[in-house]
Amino acid sequence: MKIQVFEDPEALGAAAAADAAQAIAEAVRERGRARVIVATGASQFAFLDALVARSDVPWGQVDAFHLDEYIGLPPTHPASFRKYLRERLFERVPIGSAYLLDGEGDPAETCRQAAAAIGAAPVDVACVGIGENAHLAFNDPPADFETEQPYLVVSLDRACRQQQVGEGWFGSLDEVPSQALSMSVRQILKARRIFCMVPDTRKAAAVKASVEGPVDPHTPASILQTHPDVHVYLDRHSAQQLSSSATPWVRD
Repeated sequence: MKIQVFEDPEALGAAAAADAAQAIAEAVRERGRARVIVATGASQFAFLDALVARSDVPWGQVDAFHLDEYIGLPPTHPASFRKYLRERLFERVPIGSAYLLDGEGDPAETCRQAAAAIGAAPVDVACVGIGENAHLAFNDPPADFETEQPYLVVSLDRACRQQQVGEGWFGSLDEVPSQALSMSVRQILKARRIFCMVPDTRKAAAVKASVEGPVDPHTPASILQTHPDVHVYLDRHSAQQLSSSATPWVRD
């Protein structure tokens, strides 16, 4: 796991975008296409803005997938991840293809179809974040570290739902759906390379537990420690609880 710490979210996003762009371009050169998982949420704003501004991403050869979607939320809702990705990525670049999770369909069938799509070929790049409760995608603690199902129906815990209110996606806790579709932990780990972007003081405790603590389902993102090619991008706020042994600005 390589950890880099930057002064602010914009510097974090620019560095992560440069590295992700290189990884995507390498996949296209080597295999003809790049299969990429894209994260959503407020933590990804600077990264996605920097990524779409680059001229070295061969978007026409990119097949994109996303991590999760609320069950029962229409794509017109401000919190819909389909809406988020369309507005922040797919309408801004000439994407080759995009597979979007339908939160309004039958959840079991949606998971089955998404599993077939993601399983058709290996994933080259996964872009992820870490939640305030250390969730990875919508795998809240305790996460299922064993299932090989690519997508799951999950229940969202109170901390996760409160984060969505705190970030302004919903007006109250009662408005946040209690269930979602989520890519599984094991499916995320199948990506050849993982880029994890985590700015903000709100994430500091989760970052420390995820990168310095034991690998434990109660800290879902700690599973990233087991992957051979993970790059973590922090700002000085999200990194503030890391131990002294972890705070050169770059650590392998």
